[in-house]
Amino acid sequence: MTTDTAAPAVVADRPRTSLARVFAVELVDDLRGVVREPTALFFSIVMPVGFFVLFVSMFGRQNSGMLATFGTFGVLAVTLMNPGMGVAKDRERGWLRAKQVSAVPLWVTLAAKVVASFPYAVGVLLAMAGAASATGSLTATPWQLVRLAAVLVLGSFPFALLGLAIGFQASTNAAAAILNAVLMPSAIFSGLWMPLAFLPAFFGHVAPFLPPYHLAQLALAQIGPGAVLPHVLVLLGMTAVTGGLAGLSYRFARP
Repeated sequence: MTTDTAAPAVVADRPRTSLARVFAVELVDDLRGVVREPTALFFSIVMPVGFFVLFVSMFGRQNSGMLATFGTFGVLAVTLMNPGMGVAKDRERGWLRAKQVSAVPLWVTLAAKVVASFPYAVGVLLAMAGAASATGSLTATPWQLVRLAAVLVLGSFPFALLGLAIGFQASTNAAAAILNAVLMPSAIFSGLWMPLAFLPAFFGHVAPFLPPYHLAQLALAQIGPGAVLPHVLVLLGMTAVTGGLAGLSYRFARP
């Protein structure tokens, strides 16, 4: 009697265990893939930290919010670039098509690519915090840094979906170019490199229409006063839009 009732539970647990193992394998492979790919490593990790070190050494003492705004840029550089470039590379190699016809649900593969970018995003933030501390411009408490990291990682999710949408359609090199063309101008116009108060008034008029600006404002609210709800609503709306784009892009993915 006991054996009969326990057997279905064991059988039911096997698919969950298998998916968990597959996800873990995919995750480890994607974590290693960032280090193995020089383009992704440079544009999404080395360059943002290098820019931050340069800017914080010049302006850090005058702007305590640079860790939040530049941290936004650093996290987006990882979460926007890496999943999209990973999907584009898999598609070019035919690996994505193999996954589509395999028993492994594609969402496991895509989720692994997105989640794999999070540790690198946190690493970028830690490197920036270390640089800010070395220059004497770090004013955030450890708890504020934890909140900052959590908000930026969670808030980067819609940007990762946008990266996937582009990766389903573009080659690896084209995806890198397109994603940089999206990231760099939006970072400048959103005040991620220089405070909007230091820039011409035109930048301040454009910034509220750009999603990175709203993520940066949420980041600033973790280390100082600031509104939260309006920016959360904008990012939720962006998640719906980029999620739909990613779904359509996958449906009509280029071979």
